[in-house]
Amino acid sequence: MENFTAATDAVGGSLGLSALVALIPLATFFAMLLGVKARAHTSALAALTAALLVAWLGFKMPLGLAALSATQGAAFGLFPIVWIIVMALWFYELTVTSGRFEDLRLLFDRIGGGDLRIQAILIAFCFGGLLEALAGFGAPVAITATMVMALGVAPLRAAIAVLLANTAPVAFGALAIPITTAGSLTGEDPAAIGAIVGVQAPFVAWIVPFVLLFVLDGLRGVKDAWPAALVIGLSFGIAQWWSATHFSYEMTDIVACLASLGAAVLFLKVWAPRGTAEVRERLGVTAPVSTTELKPVRVWMALLPYLLVVAFFAVANMWKLGIDVPAALASTTLEIPWPGLSEHLLTADGSVVASTTYKLAWLSSPGTILLITGLVVAAIYTIFSEHGRYRLGMGAALGLIGTCAWRMRWAALTIAAVLALAYVMNFSGQTVSIGAYLASLGAIFAFLSPILGWLGTAVTGSDTSANALFSNLQHTAATNAGIDPKLLLAANTSGGVVGKMISPQSLAIAATAVQMEGKESEIFKKVIPWSIGLLFIICSLVFLQSNVLAWMLP
Repeated sequence: MENFTAATDAVGGSLGLSALVALIPLATFFAMLLGVKARAHTSALAALTAALLVAWLGFKMPLGLAALSATQGAAFGLFPIVWIIVMALWFYELTVTSGRFEDLRLLFDRIGGGDLRIQAILIAFCFGGLLEALAGFGAPVAITATMVMALGVAPLRAAIAVLLANTAPVAFGALAIPITTAGSLTGEDPAAIGAIVGVQAPFVAWIVPFVLLFVLDGLRGVKDAWPAALVIGLSFGIAQWWSATHFSYEMTDIVACLASLGAAVLFLKVWAPRGTAEVRERLGVTAPVSTTELKPVRVWMALLPYLLVVAFFAVANMWKLGIDVPAALASTTLEIPWPGLSEHLLTADGSVVASTTYKLAWLSSPGTILLITGLVVAAIYTIFSEHGRYRLGMGAALGLIGTCAWRMRWAALTIAAVLALAYVMNFSGQTVSIGAYLASLGAIFAFLSPILGWLGTAVTGSDTSANALFSNLQHTAATNAGIDPKLLLAANTSGGVVGKMISPQSLAIAATAVQMEGKESEIFKKVIPWSIGLLFIICSLVFLQSNVLAWMLP
């Protein structure tokens, strides 16, 4: 097979024409998803086909190399990305099947002094963020919408609230897979990208609880309970910044959610919101508050899985006393030059393209750490049961892995296809051509760059997919425009955060959860202004961080 070196002006010797042709796969994906209304995996496969044809006919890449590029991308999509998501979903299902999730729900009923608005924020924002950290991909919206409705919140308000609440943690969702993907595709350090996201996302996080108060109870709700919103939002944002900068970017959402929940519990011991009884009457809420006794041991057992997650990941990422655990885990990673591809894909100076080496981090993967943690949780739940209650059993726990994998089958196909598409576009030069052309916009591109992440996430429903599509484009544009590439990679991720709420996937999940199937347009009309407003904040922040606020960057 002949060698190949990507060129940015492969089509007709023109950069502009090459960039225009390179847009065909993305246009195909969006047209299939929004115009034809095809399912996500069908749209991704159609776009992948278009990318292969453009690589072969437009960018003169041998078809065999293009196909091999797709296989490497699909492999990366399946492991580690799908592996992490399946394990995160399985971890959550352990708590549901064991019965401990119901105790966790009752715990939220006890917090907030019986104030429906604060309970809804704690569920949608704090607990929903924890679910986003572990599972993502729609699970937090589906689960928290049901829980918020159980408080007595009207279906439309519940749907809007959970979609808005889901914005803050998306950048670090599923153990920061969007950021890991951006780093893997561009060769940049994902921890460095995560640290920059850590000084962007908090500007959205601290606002969201106030928005939720307004959605749930209008200006009256903001006036009655703003101190709680301030404490929850600020504690979440500060914890996001600290974890992303000084601890672990993969653990950021878990740390932020636990910190904001803890801050809320302590604050509500010394402060009580006004209008607690009136808000139920005003909103017509008649849902009774549960009187079920919740013993301390049940509280600890309900919280145990999430406390163990923090402990296990802390050891895996930071423990260096006696044995350097991070280094030991990293040493098990297998580096595999992709067969048939690595020796034939060359840079302009004739060296092998580094990203053609597939890294199989089978032990250090967050998915594997979740598996180990989940097995410990299952064992504890099996051994320590209350006279037969909450008994899970190791066999049932392991069987849930297959159930979760089956449930994720179409999402897995979508992710594999989108990553295959990204690799074909990257290796053939399509993404680089678009990036090189956009770089001609100069410094103003720093303001526009989050819009790409916003659009990508809005269409695909996944910040991970948006980063897979646009990371190399952002990297190339930033390099050519003289902007820090890590800043625009972070901008793509942060922009995707506020695009999640308007994605057809998220809208459908929310509508289904609150029994408003077929009324997605009503929800969309309510959330789109918030999405655009928050996007403007992020665009402005990124632009300022590219010049006068550069001191903010780690």
